[in-house]
Amino acid sequence: MSERSVTLRIAAPLASGQYIHLCLAGDGAPDGWATSSSPLVGLRTGDRLRGDGATLRVISVGWLPAGAELASSPLYLLRAEGDAPAGTMALTVERAGYALAWITLSDKGAAGKRVDESGPLLGTLVADQLDLALTQGFVIPDDAGLLKGLMVDLALVQGFDLILTTGGTGVGPRDVTPEATLAVIEKRLPGFERVMTSASLTKTPHGAISRAVAGMLGQALIINMPGSPKAVSECLEPLLPTLRHTLEKLQGDPSDCAALHK
Repeated sequence: MSERSVTLRIAAPLASGQYIHLCLAGDGAPDGWATSSSPLVGLRTGDRLRGDGATLRVISVGWLPAGAELASSPLYLLRAEGDAPAGTMALTVERAGYALAWITLSDKGAAGKRVDESGPLLGTLVADQLDLALTQGFVIPDDAGLLKGLMVDLALVQGFDLILTTGGTGVGPRDVTPEATLAVIEKRLPGFERVMTSASLTKTPHGAISRAVAGMLGQALIINMPGSPKAVSECLEPLLPTLRHTLEKLQGDPSDCAALHK
């Protein structure tokens, strides 16, 4: 991958952990925002901008409205990883580690009536297997439209590498996760689905009820998980060793898969 750099101007020093918005210079940025004279299209959530004594992480990607007669422009939320000085600086764009998003589907969780344990557990389990540049979690109601929109945004706009959902894979009237996932993925991974079903069946015959789906959207891998923390651990465990290789191939690694088995 060719090295890329951007030139940023930061008006005031940043403390470690401080957030700042970044947009193109001349786009009417409010005072205190970072601006750039370099093209910003193509930055992804999880990217690291480093150089000239500063390290900034891209936390989210959006658009800055420009009114009815002008096109909107890219808008990024950055987080300082260490203190950063004020001034104009040239920063190299790096992709070190993967960006993980977990999504919990729960009407009660979204309403604040239940503490979510499965989503954070996914983050912990994946972090033990993969180098993660960033992990973000979301708790939303069991709403197919909302889930479809979020998955598309996370995969195609934000640029997350791995998206794991938990909940909504059963046969209840509000279990809509598989249908929402099938509506957005471009390729399905039935082998992942069979492995999860097999793992569940070794623990309970109720594992046959799961309708969890796995597949790909853009350069993101999307996997549905059950709702309970125990079932999440059981279903994710056999998949963990496959994640790095799957992501490498999905994102263009040209090496021969057979070399892994020599």
